[in-house]
Amino acid sequence: MTLQQLKYIVTVADKGSISDAAKELFISQPSLTNAIKELENEMQITIFSRTNKGIVVSNAGDEFLAYARQVLEQANLLEERFLNAKKQSPRFSVSTQHYSFAVNAFVDVIREFGGSQYDFTLRETQTYEIIEDVSRLKSEIGILYTSSKNKEVIMKLIKQNSLEFEELFVANPHVFISSKHPLSGKDEITLDELEEYPYLSFEQGDYNAFYFSEEILSTLDRKKNIKVRDRATLFNLVIGLNGYTVSTGVISRELNGENIIAKRLKVNEYMRVGTIKQKNVTLSRYGKAYMEALKMHISEYI
Repeated sequence: MTLQQLKYIVTVADKGSISDAAKELFISQPSLTNAIKELENEMQITIFSRTNKGIVVSNAGDEFLAYARQVLEQANLLEERFLNAKKQSPRFSVSTQHYSFAVNAFVDVIREFGGSQYDFTLRETQTYEIIEDVSRLKSEIGILYTSSKNKEVIMKLIKQNSLEFEELFVANPHVFISSKHPLSGKDEITLDELEEYPYLSFEQGDYNAFYFSEEILSTLDRKKNIKVRDRATLFNLVIGLNGYTVSTGVISRELNGENIIAKRLKVNEYMRVGTIKQKNVTLSRYGKAYMEALKMHISEYI
C-alpha cells in the first residue's frame, strides 16, 4: 500500500467516477483502475462496487476511505514541516441545512487555512443528501436538526450509516419574516396569525416525507405554500410576499441583512441542531477548526 494509491482512491471517491478522477490525477483510466484493484487485493476488501450507474463506495470502503484521508492529511503535514514541500491545496467539505452560522463558520476556516490556494466546498442541500454526503465521505461534517416528530427516523438513518450526532444547541421554533411584515411588532406569533400569509420551505426532492423537511411543523395544512431550493430566493420571497418560514431563530444580519427578523413561534416543540460525522474517525484540522468556529458563532447568537 502506498500514499499514491490512497490518493487515487480518495480522488475517485471525491469525483464519483474513474474517468473524472483519472483526468484530475493526469493518468489513464486503465492505470487508475489497476492501481485500485491492486490495493483492494492487498487489503482484501472491495472499496468500490461497480454498478450500471458507475461506481459506489462499499460499506468497507467508507471506513477505509476515512482512515486513508487521515493518513494523507498526516503525510501532508510531515512534508510541509520537514521537507519544506510546496503546500498542496487543502480540501474540506461541509453539507448542511440552510443555517447562517454554518456559513460564518466556513468563512472562518477559509480565513485560517485558505492561504493562496484551497479546494473547499459548502453544500447547502437536502436533509437526506446531508446524511448521504457524510456517509460517503463527500463531506467531513454535516449539520441538521431533529425534533420530536423526526428524531426516530433521522437518528435511525444516522446509526445505519455508521455516523454519530453531536448536539450544538436546542432552540425554540421561530419564524423568519420581513422587518416590515404586519406581524413584525409582536414578540411572539401564533400559527393562527400566520394562516393568511405564504409559507416558504426548502424542497427535499425525492425524499419529501415530513421527517426530512428542514422546517419543523411541516405536516400542518397551509393555504399558501411555496417551495424553493436556495436561501436567497426564500428570503426574497419572504420580503416580497410577506411570507414566512420556520427555523431556529438564529440569524446573521451580516449575511441576511436588516430586512429579515426572527420572532418566536408559539408552539410546544423544539429543534435540536447538531453535527454528524463518521464514527471513530478523527476530524481533520479543518474539521476541528470548523467545529470550534460553529460553537463560537452559535454562542454569540444564543
